[in-house]
Amino acid sequence: MTQNLTPQQIAERCAELMWPDDRAAQGLGIELVRVAPGEAVARMTVRADMVNGHDTCHGGFIFALADVAFAYACNTFNVRTVAAGVDINFIAPAHTGEVLGAHGRARHQGGRSGIYDIEVKNGKDELIAVFRGRSTRVGGHFFEAG
Repeated sequence: MTQNLTPQQIAERCAELMWPDDRAAQGLGIELVRVAPGEAVARMTVRADMVNGHDTCHGGFIFALADVAFAYACNTFNVRTVAAGVDINFIAPAHTGEVLGAHGRARHQGGRSGIYDIEVKNGKDELIAVFRGRSTRVGGHFFEAG
């Protein structure tokens, strides 16, 4: 029953219900660090099998990390939500062994659509990528509202 839950508890419950089926994130070794209403933090260690011919992390893996933070941030309100479109800008390379963190937060959430900004940084707090996601609420809930 959401009427007895705080917004933080709702966000955490949604993440708990999403995570078991998120085999893509799990397979990439992505860890969900925390969620809050309209916000999520995820992290990933760059593995040797994630680097490209330039010996840097392939952009697709950086994108995937940012997309996970986006997905969890926009699904913290107990309304099932998907990506409608995204844009990513790669700022600096990431290397094998680096731990990347993606922090996503809502810029705007209204009606059926939202805009979320995600920053990917390395352990030195250097900006690696900036991702903007546009979300669409598709209806349905993770759990019954009371």
